[in-house]
Amino acid sequence: MIQPFVNAPADGIAIRARGIRKIYTGAGGKAPKQALDDVDLDIPVGAVFGLLGPNGAGKSTFINIMAGTVIKSAGSIGIWGTDIDDNPRQARANIGIVPQELNIDAYFTPRQQLEFQAGLFGVRPAERRSDEILEMVGLSDQAHSYARRLSGGMRRRLLVAKAMVHSPPILVLDEPTAGVDVALRQRLWDNIRALNEAGVTIVLTTHYLEEAEALCDRIAILNHGRLITNQPKAQLMAGARAKELRMTLAGGPPAQMPAALAALGAQAVEGGVLVRYDPAKTGAAEIITIMAAAGLEIGDVTTVEPDLEDVFLEMTGGMA
Repeated sequence: MIQPFVNAPADGIAIRARGIRKIYTGAGGKAPKQALDDVDLDIPVGAVFGLLGPNGAGKSTFINIMAGTVIKSAGSIGIWGTDIDDNPRQARANIGIVPQELNIDAYFTPRQQLEFQAGLFGVRPAERRSDEILEMVGLSDQAHSYARRLSGGMRRRLLVAKAMVHSPPILVLDEPTAGVDVALRQRLWDNIRALNEAGVTIVLTTHYLEEAEALCDRIAILNHGRLITNQPKAQLMAGARAKELRMTLAGGPPAQMPAALAALGAQAVEGGVLVRYDPAKTGAAEIITIMAAAGLEIGDVTTVEPDLEDVFLEMTGGMA
């Protein structure tokens, strides 16, 4: 099992960003594009942190700035207590990044790739844990097979293994389950949970919002380069407004919606009535009382709580 990184920052913040801006120069006479606009972001030590946003929101730019492959226009970032400008080498050593692209050598075995990666980070042979890491991600049986023979899911797990060779306290997973099937996705989820339980801070970007809802304990959302929320998942979900109450009626939906229900935005649906409501303004019991007062006989009631996708679409204006 991977051991936790012991020298945690005293303030409990794994990644601290202040005033991060990135402006890309326009090519071919095009106007400059601002990818990040004064982003302030704290990611706590030990969190599974979801960094979400529509395409073009600035997620990849933020990650690439941390990785040192994109130069920020303004602001500062500290990674595990090390400023990326003051000590870029140490800052990069404090983080492991699993990219979207499968950047593995097809003619190296998984074990060879881990040994090579460890060498790049200056990990001495006696301190390397290649076999231990391969066991953790479930690739021990394929340790000596050429990478070109691995399945897509195995290659994803190999990327996670490569990012862990230098025992970074922070692991950034950029769309880690893109294009994998349900079973392999679940295996990767198990790997992520195991790493976090071992003390690794996880930063996850994903377009699978059910994945973020299942794994993350804190979520930030970027939109048009600006940070629009950063809060615990439970608090974010509690603030969701739209809930759904579906009532099956003995006689089916009414031919004409009673005025009191119409005022709530009730809709006739197959077998009954659907009401979307804000629980801060209206309660389910009140809606049922209105139904009874209108003489409608309720056969069954189903409530649907908003999920992270509903919250995300509400906050980003419906952008996918």
